[in-house]
Formats: sequence, structure tokens, C-alpha cells
Amino acid sequence: MGMAENGPGGGNEASDGRQTRGRRADMIVCMTTTLDGKVALVTGGSRGIGAGIALRLAQDGADVALTYRENAEQAAIVVKQIEALGRRALVIQADGADPTAVRDAVDRAVAELGRLDILVNNAAVFLVGAMDDLGTAELEQTIAVNVRAPYIAAQAALRHLGDGGRIISIGSNVGERAVFPGLALYSMSKTALVGLTRGLARELGPRGITVNLVNPGPTDTDANPADGPNAAAIAGFTAVGRYARPADIAATVAHLASPEAGYVTGAVVNVDGGFTS
Repeated sequence: MGMAENGPGGGNEASDGRQTRGRRADMIVCMTTTLDGKVALVTGGSRGIGAGIALRLAQDGADVALTYRENAEQAAIVVKQIEALGRRALVIQADGADPTAVRDAVDRAVAELGRLDILVNNAAVFLVGAMDDLGTAELEQTIAVNVRAPYIAAQAALRHLGDGGRIISIGSNVGERAVFPGLALYSMSKTALVGLTRGLARELGPRGITVNLVNPGPTDTDANPADGPNAAAIAGFTAVGRYARPADIAATVAHLASPEAGYVTGAVVNVDGGFTS
């Protein structure tokens, strides 16, 4: 059994708060006003794909709240980067396995930043191993963080989201194609987000709120570096033969968060370099 932020697909920040090697999300310097006046909440936004998303949304004009579990120092770095872009930033300590903490994070973001327009469900755990080796504790933790937390965050956000609101969840390409053994639990949890996305999109369409899912492929993060020991094999499953950067995933999220994507809802977007093709 193992635990990591990501594996052959995806790069969500794990909620276990382990130390990283300091690989940071791409710092973006080109500013736009696409999301000017908007407020976003990114769960697990202190590193990896989550940090990349938080920075891109700030680049596009949004004020950003982000959650982390344990690594306050890394979260503070992302906050400083957001503020350097001229945007307001808020950091919230929250364990995705705690339903109350998830609800409170949404409410605090609204209380301190004044509104909520965009929710990005990014925080996740990645527990891998043969089914015989994974017990009830691993099952419950995975479901709590990867499935229940996005549901509860969306439920809490609905009290604040209005017409033009966005809910974007970060899944994984291994929800569609598990090329290595030991991924059944994680794959199951990420596939659940497909049902959440499509069901909620149908429910919220009349309110002008879109709901979409982004499935990253192998992404260069601390837990799954592009120069890691298994990177060549993992990259070999993609059509383009390489890892994504966090900024690649963030670009798709930014588009889905923008007014231009108002007719896109219930979509599952694979940003995986052809991994699932």
C-alpha cells in the first residue's frame, strides 16, 4: 500500500500534508481581466495542480481563497504569489476528511472575500495497493476526501453561487484508464466525480451555474515528477510522450471558469496528452 499526491494520472494535492521537494507551480506573468471581480475557492491549492490553478485564476483577475491541510509554509508562498499579481488571497487550513471543515472553508471564503463565484474541488488523497492490502480505513479516507468533500463543498457553495457560477472538479485520467495494478480504489473515487458532475449540471443549469470535470493526465508535481524513476514509462502511455505542467491543467480550468464557457456544462474534459485515447 502506498500514499501519494498523484500517480500515473493527475496531480491533486493530497490532504496528508507531506513535505515536498519545493517544485512550484509555473508562475504566470501575463495578466488578464477575464475574471475581474470574481472570487474563487480552490481546495488543496497550496501546491501541485491546485497551486497552478490558484495562480492562473488570479492571473485572470480573480481573488482566490485556497485550502491546505498541514503545509502552511507552502500555502503562504502561493498566497504571496497571488498578492504579487495584485489580487486578494486567503489561506484556510481545512482537512477534506472533515465535513464541518469543508463547509466552514466555503463560508469563510465568502465572509472574508465578500462573495463566491468559482469553486474548484482539487484536494484529494491517492491511496494505492492491491485490494487485499487496503482496509476499511483506506476506503473511508478515500471516499471522504475524494467524493464526499467535493459534494459537501458544492452543496455549501450553492448558498452563495449565482447566475454565472462555476463548479469545477479535478478528477484523473485513471478514472477512465487504469494502466497499472493497485489503482482500483483511487479510480473508483475519481469516477464518482463523473456522476456528481453530470447530475449536478442538470440540476443547476436553470440557475445559470455550470458544473464540469477536468481529468489531468501525468503532471509534473512534487509527488510525480517528470524526472522521477517511473516517469518514462508513465509518459509513454500518452500520445505526446511527456508530462503536463500544472499550468496546462490550469489553462483548461481557467477557460471553464470564464464567461466564454457559459454553454459548457456536464462535460468531462481529459487534459492528459492523449493518455485515454
